Amino acid sequence: MIKTDQDLIYEIGVSLLPGVGSINGKKLVAYCRGAEGVFKQKKSHLEKIEGIGSKLATLISEQSILADAEKELAFIKKENIQALFFNDAQYPYRLKQAMDSPLLIYYKGIDVLNYDRILAIVGTRNITERGKETTDALVEGLKDAGVLVVSGLAYGVDTRAHKACVKHKIPTVGVVAHGLDTIYPAVNRGLSDEMQIKGGIISEFVSGTKPDAFNFPQRNRVIAGMADATLVVESAKKGGSLITADIANSYSRDVYAIPGRPEDQFSRGCNFLIKTNRAALVENAADLLYQLSWDLTKKPKNIQHKLFLDLKPEEQKIVDLLRENKQCAIDILMGKSGLTSSKLASTLLNLEFEGVIKCMPGKVYQLLR
Repeated sequence: MIKTDQDLIYEIGVSLLPGVGSINGKKLVAYCRGAEGVFKQKKSHLEKIEGIGSKLATLISEQSILADAEKELAFIKKENIQALFFNDAQYPYRLKQAMDSPLLIYYKGIDVLNYDRILAIVGTRNITERGKETTDALVEGLKDAGVLVVSGLAYGVDTRAHKACVKHKIPTVGVVAHGLDTIYPAVNRGLSDEMQIKGGIISEFVSGTKPDAFNFPQRNRVIAGMADATLVVESAKKGGSLITADIANSYSRDVYAIPGRPEDQFSRGCNFLIKTNRAALVENAADLLYQLSWDLTKKPKNIQHKLFLDLKPEEQKIVDLLRENKQCAIDILMGKSGLTSSKLASTLLNLEFEGVIKCMPGKVYQLLR
């Protein structure tokens, strides 16, 4: 179904509601059967929804916030920016699996948000010479692996990773902590334009939003949520990179870190992640590709057709679902298969042992053909 401008105004309007948040916002949309329904719902009904209350119900009923949504729509149309609502097909499916994923994201670039392989590369703004060399070598090692790199377009490791991607023609997406009417830091404006040739720029913030400090943790959850795995190149004992790593772990995504000497300030965070089992140790791109089963030298097993003919009913159900969808997260498989969690777990394990399916990072499954 093609969206109208009015559809987008309602969706932007829901995302602008103050104090709602992404979790309650999704509940609100579900209760009202769509973004439009939120603004068509009676105030008395809105007040009964958990997390809404009388004040917010009044604001919704007055619909004054839709005027702000109209202004934002005019801006994104002028700048050729997409507004992707959380239930849109183009919305990053990995990010959608996170309960606190944004209601709506703004994206400027080409259609790569559901790339087969996505890696987040993060690290300190105070990148060292060793960090620069490590980042350059890592990205270069990924150039034939069919990987999209996500980072935060900040100073340091982020910028280095994005630049290396542009150099090696690897698609890359920057997630920013401000509106798309600007780029911060300003020195990266040219880089952001280059990135949009094979990737793009994402924000959950409306135009005019400044890169305030409290926006960055929100930005970090989008970086972690978009990727199959997160790699920390360099980090002090405290910093945004460790927040991103913690978020990735909370999403059951793989986390990796580059080790360093104990006395090096910007290796302490990576070493801490490794020694506390919050991240696996990798030293180069080959390690990373091996850990993620993205090693191109290893071909998938050839599955004989007879395997698909001897499946149990519940196994056949899973195979059929994976034939319909290129990849499927475990919660989606559970919902569509109707199997209990224990039955689904044992069925998936059996299919893995038989070489019929493969478990990808983030508990996403795909059929081996």
